[in-house]
Amino acid sequence: MDTHKINTVSMNTLQITDVPWLRLTTPYGRGTELPHLISNREYAAIADLIEHQGTLWQVTPWALLFLLRNMHARSPEDITLSELDLYHTVVQALDMENLQADSQKSVESLTMLLEEKYLWPVDSAPEDDEVEWEEEEARGYDPVAFWSYYVYSCRLLKQALPDFESLLQRYADSEIAESLSELVQQLRKF
Repeated sequence: MDTHKINTVSMNTLQITDVPWLRLTTPYGRGTELPHLISNREYAAIADLIEHQGTLWQVTPWALLFLLRNMHARSPEDITLSELDLYHTVVQALDMENLQADSQKSVESLTMLLEEKYLWPVDSAPEDDEVEWEEEEARGYDPVAFWSYYVYSCRLLKQALPDFESLLQRYADSEIAESLSELVQQLRKF
């Protein structure tokens, strides 16, 4: 079996508890609360942790993976504007021209971003994290890893385009339909 198929299989079976959230960063610290926020569908809080001022973070593709997987499994009536706003926020942070031109600068698979060299220490104190941020390249934020957060976030959203299109067909004129329509149009440009 080739590496791509192995990665696809492992991504399909990956559970939220398999991601070392404690060792991944957000704009406000570590991503430890994300599994709880995802399971409780606290989309505004999640959006604050996966995007900040047009920047995506270590946690972004992982949060999207589980959010989009959960969206696919839920009833269309369960989709909210708050959830769609989260996806819009990530899409707005993506620069498609650069993503298409520079996609070769990413890691080969999303799971590679869970290699030790990208993860933050388990037992560091908040002041140690501050020192790490002051380094020229904080752990997990070298150019290849950092670009990978954008590339894989984009890929995950593109893979979800059929789900968004299907949802759009189910909704009549409403704020949700308008939001879905805008999201589908943006994703079709990728």
